[in-house]
Amino acid sequence: MSLIEIKHLRKEYGDVVPLKDVNATVDEGEVISIIGPSGTGKSTLIRCLNRLETPTSGQIIVDGIDMCAPDVNLPMMRQKMGMVFQNYALFNHKLVIENLMMAPMDLLGMSKQEAYDQALDLLKMVGLRDKALSWPHELSGGQRQRVAIARGLAMNPKILLFDEPTSALDPQMVSEVLSVITRLAERGLTMLVVTHEMRFARDASTRVFYMDQGELWESGTPKQIFENPQRRRTRDFVFRVRNWNWEIHSIDYDYAAMMSSFEDFCARQFLGHRIMYACKLVLEESTSSILIPLAKEYGLVDPRIAYELSVGEGGEQADLRVDVGELAACGVSDEELNAVADDISKRILESAISRYYVDESGAPHYVIG
Repeated sequence: MSLIEIKHLRKEYGDVVPLKDVNATVDEGEVISIIGPSGTGKSTLIRCLNRLETPTSGQIIVDGIDMCAPDVNLPMMRQKMGMVFQNYALFNHKLVIENLMMAPMDLLGMSKQEAYDQALDLLKMVGLRDKALSWPHELSGGQRQRVAIARGLAMNPKILLFDEPTSALDPQMVSEVLSVITRLAERGLTMLVVTHEMRFARDASTRVFYMDQGELWESGTPKQIFENPQRRRTRDFVFRVRNWNWEIHSIDYDYAAMMSSFEDFCARQFLGHRIMYACKLVLEESTSSILIPLAKEYGLVDPRIAYELSVGEGGEQADLRVDVGELAACGVSDEELNAVADDISKRILESAISRYYVDESGAPHYVIG
């Protein structure tokens, strides 16, 4: 029998129905990555599993017990499921180690010493034993999320649920959290992870759930979902052509509008934090440190600079092509286009790009990732 069985699960909020008719099974030891566009019920599904949200109808059978039954012992069942939230949900008035000790002492009846020893072991596992006596506000976002993972393990759960565990993190902190989750996967813990990190979904999952329109649209191994999806919506999500375009028609261009459009594109295309952050750096620096200064130097009011960002399948590499517009007509050289105003900008660009080249039309390309 499967560890988790979801049968005809439905959740309504008035006229909004984030979950329509979800059916799935999860076997013990599986690592399930839940992917899909925003607003398709992924987080609602995770929150229904441990009854943080009450389903409108359907069944969630965990270890043989229906979580939706009116007489279910929810506190007991929740002990079987650890939960890691987007925003850490740590108690800021308690030390890191106290955050890990509370539930085992209160709910499992552990002695203070037992809970303390276990907490130290868990903090060591996530690489934070030296932070045991720190306050949560003294930690970075990535460290706080690792503490949250350790706290989720403190009750020795059979299942660990993650609701977009890296979405609140700066890009450089994402990898440290994903590495911890990957190590947990290798230990055989049953996990369900709502994620936008496609590399994690491909590399660490035993199965991938693709959700769309409030339903589990398709499930399969990472190879099946990412290389041979069977349904059109899944194919469109995984293989869609992903391009962002923007044109600058004034040296006093609307920076805020450009970045808003770029960030909206990243959100819709589910780019990983690392690649999104690198693309943003290159876009900002190439515009503000190279192209606009050149346009001013050549006396151009309308430089007609056009950007095209193309993202490869899996979202792990991007190519930012720049049509330099009127600068080309002015005879600007490749050396000028590759010159950066100051050392800081130069270091930023060098850290973000893996290759720079100029195509046959004379357009510079920044390859990122």
